Amino acid sequence: MFANILLMSVPAGGEAGNPIMSFLPIILMFGVFYFLLIRPQSKRQKESEKMRTALKKGDHVITSGGIHGTIEGIKDNDILLIKTATDTKLHVGRSAVTTVKSK
Repeated sequence: MFANILLMSVPAGGEAGNPIMSFLPIILMFGVFYFLLIRPQSKRQKESEKMRTALKKGDHVITSGGIHGTIEGIKDNDILLIKTATDTKLHVGRSAVTTVKSK
């Protein structure tokens, strides 16, 4: 009786499935990864780069090291002179700025 049940489950004729249907789960997983991980990250990166190129004298900024200050000047288009206290000025790279505080 058990042997009859096993023989009934064998597909007849050796039908081959559609190859596209076998790759469909992989394609769907790639689509999900793209829309949930890759696309938002590239969007944030573009916004961050746009913010850094728009920096100008007088902006209040926060660096990646947590330093709060005001931009006093820009040298060579990639080095910022940031005033943090009355007599304290720091030279930092433009890429170190993470946030521009609203005025």
